[in-house]
Amino acid sequence: MNAIRLQIPAHADYIDMVRICLYGIASKMNFAFEDIEDMKVAVSEACNNAVLYGSQDAERDVIDICYEPEDAGLTITVKNNGPEFVYTDAAGKAAPLRDGEVGELRVGGLGIYLMQALMDAVTVNTTAGGTEVIMKKFISA
Repeated sequence: MNAIRLQIPAHADYIDMVRICLYGIASKMNFAFEDIEDMKVAVSEACNNAVLYGSQDAERDVIDICYEPEDAGLTITVKNNGPEFVYTDAAGKAAPLRDGEVGELRVGGLGIYLMQALMDAVTVNTTAGGTEVIMKKFISA
């Protein structure tokens, strides 16, 4: 299968289209329902981050999504043109609440944790030109 590319405006109203496209591709690849649902949550989190932290320039503010089916699984890349950030700092803070109160939850960071928990591999590349999140899910035997 060839790569499937989608470009959407960086607005929350369009994230459903990314999920619908993912569902169609993953279903065609015979992913288990639970794995498809996990991928939908992960790709939604990546797109939400792109909306929240993107360029804020209406002319350039788009999200590029690429689905790359392979025999072993599916690679999903989500790119935006927002400002650079320190991924290692964000990933270090990305953790579930342990032995604390719900009121102690801080805003942000949970999206990265969810992507890492739900996908088999997650890579984040961030530069002054934007951020690219690469997520991979393998087809279960």
